[in-house]
Amino acid sequence: MEKSKQKITVKDMALIALFTAIIAVCSWTAIPMTIPITLQTFAVFVAAGILGLRRGLMSVVLYILLGAVGVPVFSGFRGGIGFLLGNTGGYIVGFLFTALAVGFAADKWGRKTWVLAPSMVLGLALCYAFGTAWFMFVYARSTGAIGLATALGWCVVPYLIPDAVKIAVAVLITNRLDKALGDKI
Repeated sequence: MEKSKQKITVKDMALIALFTAIIAVCSWTAIPMTIPITLQTFAVFVAAGILGLRRGLMSVVLYILLGAVGVPVFSGFRGGIGFLLGNTGGYIVGFLFTALAVGFAADKWGRKTWVLAPSMVLGLALCYAFGTAWFMFVYARSTGAIGLATALGWCVVPYLIPDAVKIAVAVLITNRLDKALGDKI
């Protein structure tokens, strides 16, 4: 039976739940700076890299759904549809695109550095694009129009270096876990 047509097993459910919890814990883990840096994107990279497209995407969907119904899984122990529909909610929804890009590449071409690093960069770019467009739309409705350069300066540029570090560490961890666990995951 093809992998995409397989039913979800108890092992799959446990891994999806585990990585959903890891994403939540990483969202609460903030590096205090002028703009706090969380480890959410790092956890999404690793979840999709290790679990692949189907299970990685499911862990991100579950994370978003838990937050949407009010479970405080988002940064700062926040949750609720209001937070998700707020200025920065588009970046959380953008995690779906990150999981799609990374999970697809991992399933299609493996978990080697030359596959993971570009797919994580692409996934992050998709998350940035969706999140920034969302930010501009919501900000314009509540405060007033904002230019793309200003939005990028507020929402993307400060995170470029920290996100590059997250990608490097996520690639390393994903490679190591793949070698250590192999087919066990």
